[in-house]
Amino acid sequence: MPETLVFYVLSGLAILASALVIGQRNPMYSVMLLIASFGALAGLYIQLDAPFVAVAQIIIYAGAIMVLFLFVVMLLNAPQEDAADWDRTHPLRQPGIARFGALLGLLLVVQLGWALMRASELDVPVAGRVDAETIGSVRQVGRVLFTDYMFAFEATSILILVAMVGAVVLARRETDQ
Repeated sequence: MPETLVFYVLSGLAILASALVIGQRNPMYSVMLLIASFGALAGLYIQLDAPFVAVAQIIIYAGAIMVLFLFVVMLLNAPQEDAADWDRTHPLRQPGIARFGALLGLLLVVQLGWALMRASELDVPVAGRVDAETIGSVRQVGRVLFTDYMFAFEATSILILVAMVGAVVLARRETDQ
């Protein structure tokens, strides 16, 4: 019974914090609520007997990625979201575009379902070729990460670097010379 209660509390916290991230006008509050959501997810991972994933969730997402988000928000100096007149009349805000976006979202769900059914027909593990039984230690996770998934790991690090450089370029103040 207590495990079920902890699950409901953590999942409720994760859902509530994630929903509030979208509803905040102040980006700093959104980032802080996202960190709270990541903390609740780490608690859920601990309940699933996955302590390595929980620690990685805290270190990587709540630590590194959220610090990056905080730096971007602070560099852009955006205290709150401000909708200008041109933003309200933007062509992408038309109802037809919203329907098109909903259609694309539905298409994504259909393709995901088709891919999952196809993977089960082909007897291919959905999560890749690494089983939970083969990964028992951090050493094995590191070996798989830096051998089989090296390109994806390095591409992600380059993407984060480009995002940081882009934030600095966007936040740069133009000086009169």
